[in-house]
Amino acid sequence: MSHIVDEPEGTGATPDADHPDAERGGPEHPDDADQRRLGERLQRLRTERRWSLTELAEESGVSRAMINRVERGISSPTATILGRLSGAFGLTVSQLLDEALEHEVPRTSDPDEARGIQRAASADSWTDPETGYRRRPLSSADFPADVTEVRLPAGREVAYPASAYAFLRHCIWVVDGTLELQVGEATTRLGAGDRIELGEPADVVYRNAGDEPCRYVVVVVRQR
Repeated sequence: MSHIVDEPEGTGATPDADHPDAERGGPEHPDDADQRRLGERLQRLRTERRWSLTELAEESGVSRAMINRVERGISSPTATILGRLSGAFGLTVSQLLDEALEHEVPRTSDPDEARGIQRAASADSWTDPETGYRRRPLSSADFPADVTEVRLPAGREVAYPASAYAFLRHCIWVVDGTLELQVGEATTRLGAGDRIELGEPADVVYRNAGDEPCRYVVVVVRQR
């Protein structure tokens, strides 16, 4: 099992956030609501599998304390931690976030009804509190492929463990900027218009070494 990871000092809960009253300290901000829904989603998935916090920590490589804070809605996980948690459940990151974001796209399997429009101005998204990495789901829960737009700020990087890619096929298409992709030990530099398909599961680092934000689209499907 890989080493247990936790959030760095200064992110997540404030010193008094573990106090019960801290969770009822005033009007709920939209980001707080998403954080709370993510915590409820994580706890529900863990309960369905009859896993204790310790068991999920062992499966994911995320500390028991961090999982507890996320489930209680008092700490926001980084993209790396989300990748570890989703991998433990055999889900994509989008699937883990699915019930934490209220998509405008209708959730329907009827082709005649699947004509939902997602307006950019009102689209939901999730932002990594540490790097500013932002994910916006482009596909609905019932769409055959998991399509996500990602914006990675200049000088930032996000790492995902190999477990986040098990049983999945990934295609990454760069829309704007430059993306440096490290897959295992190999590093590839992609410019606007370039795309790459990932092979066997491996640790992956998405890095923006440029001076401008990078925008790319990730398409994920399960292997047959």
